[in-house]
Amino acid sequence: MGIGDGVKDEESATEFPTKSRFRYNSPLVQVALIGLVCFCCPGMFNAVNGMGGGGQRDTTVANNANTALYTTFAVFGVLGGGIYNILGPHLTLAAGCSTYVIYVGSFLYYNHHKHQGFAIAAGGLLGVGAGLLWACEGAIMTAYPPQNRKGTYISMFWSIFNMGGVIGGLIPFFLNYHRNEASSVNDATYIAFMCFMTAGTLLSFAILPPNRVVRDDGTRCSNVKYSSVTTEAIEVLKLFANWKMLLIVPASWASNFFYSYQFNNVNGLLFNLRTRGLNNVFYWGAQMLGSVGIGYILDFSFQSRRMRGFVGIGVVALLGSAIWGGGLANQLPYSRDHQPRKLDFKESAFAGPFVLFFSYGLLDAMFQSMVYWVIGALADDSQTLSRYSGFYKGVQSAGAAVAWQVDTHKVPLLSQLIVNWSLTTLSYPLLVLLVMLAVKDDNKTQDETVKEATVPSSNKDVTTTAIST
Repeated sequence: MGIGDGVKDEESATEFPTKSRFRYNSPLVQVALIGLVCFCCPGMFNAVNGMGGGGQRDTTVANNANTALYTTFAVFGVLGGGIYNILGPHLTLAAGCSTYVIYVGSFLYYNHHKHQGFAIAAGGLLGVGAGLLWACEGAIMTAYPPQNRKGTYISMFWSIFNMGGVIGGLIPFFLNYHRNEASSVNDATYIAFMCFMTAGTLLSFAILPPNRVVRDDGTRCSNVKYSSVTTEAIEVLKLFANWKMLLIVPASWASNFFYSYQFNNVNGLLFNLRTRGLNNVFYWGAQMLGSVGIGYILDFSFQSRRMRGFVGIGVVALLGSAIWGGGLANQLPYSRDHQPRKLDFKESAFAGPFVLFFSYGLLDAMFQSMVYWVIGALADDSQTLSRYSGFYKGVQSAGAAVAWQVDTHKVPLLSQLIVNWSLTTLSYPLLVLLVMLAVKDDNKTQDETVKEATVPSSNKDVTTTAIST
C-alpha cells in the first residue's frame, strides 16, 4: 500500500451495527490474519532460535547474528510505529516479512560454508524488518479490538502466532529424528522454514488499514489519515519523556532477555538434537495455553478494568516467582564447566527439565500478553498504539541484544538466571503503578478523560464518538 492509500474522505465514525463477526473487515478476522502472518514469520523464527544456536552445534554464529538482529531491532522497533503510520500495513508488513526468509537462508548457507558474515548481516537486516513487522502487529492487535475484549483478542493472536513455533518445532524433530547425535540440523529443515516465511510475506497483503476495519457495533477502528515523517519523528522522540512508557521500560527490557538463557543454556545444553525440536513444540504450545489463561483473567475476571489489571499482574508475578524458583533448583547441579549429559525424550530423567522448559514458555506468553494488555488500555487509536508498541519492541530488542552477547561472553549460567528473575520481578510493581495511574474503569484512558473535560458540554456527545473510533 502506498503512502496515500490511507487518505480517505471524511467519514462518520459510527455506522449501523454489523451482524457477523467473521466479516473480512472485522477486527476478529484481521487480528486472526496478523496472527497467521506472525505464525509464518516470527513463529517459525522462534522455532529456529528455540533449537539453541539456530540449529547449529556451535552457538557463536547464532549469538552474533542475534546480537546484530536485536541491535537494529532496538532502533527500528522504536521507529517502526512511525513508519507504519506513514506507509500503512501492506508495505510495512511485506518489507518486514521478507527479511525473515533471508535470515534463515543465511543458516542454510552456513551449513555449507562456515562463514559468519552472511548470518550476521542477515541478522542486522532482520532487525530492521522485525521492527517494522512488530510495530504493525502491535497497532493492529491493540487498536482493532473493542476495549472490553482486548485481552481475548491478544490471547487469540498469541495462540495463532505460537502455533508457528509448535509446527516449526515438529519440522526439526521429524527431519532429524534419526540424527540425535548430529551437530546441526539438515538443509531440508531450513528450506521448510523458508517456505513458511515466504507464505507469510504474501499473506501480509491481506491485512486491511484501520480506517477500513469496522467493529461489531459499527464503529471504525480509526478515521485518521496517514501521518508525515516530521510528525512521526516528533512523536517518537516524545516517547522517551512519556512517563507511561518509562514505567514500561523494565518489563520491555526483561521480556526477551531470558531467551538466550532458556534456548541455549536449558534446551541447548540439557537435551540432544531431536529432543530440542520436540521441546520446542511444547514450549510454544505452552504459550498458547498461557495467553488464553491470562486473556480470560484480563477480560472477564472482574467488572472493574483496573481490578482485572491488578489481578492479572498479581497472577503472573506469583507464577513467575514459582517458575524461576524451579529454574534455580534445576540450574544448581550444572554449569558451563560441568555440563550435563544430553537427555533424550525416551529417558525417565527427561521429565523434570522438560516440565521446567514447558513452564518457561507458559510464563513468557502470560508476561508479554499482560504487557500488551496494559499498553492497549492506555489509548484506543492505531497511531498512538503503533508508537507505544514500537517503543515496547525497541526497548525489548535492546535488552535481547545485550542478552545474546552476555551468553557469547560466557557469563556464568547461575548469574544469567538471577538477572532474568530480578528483571521480571522489578517490572511487576511498576506495571501496577501504571494501571493505577493511567487505566480507568470507565474504559477511558487518562488522556481521553482530560480531553473530554476541556470540551463544552454541548459538544460532548460528538467528542465522545470521535474518541471512541
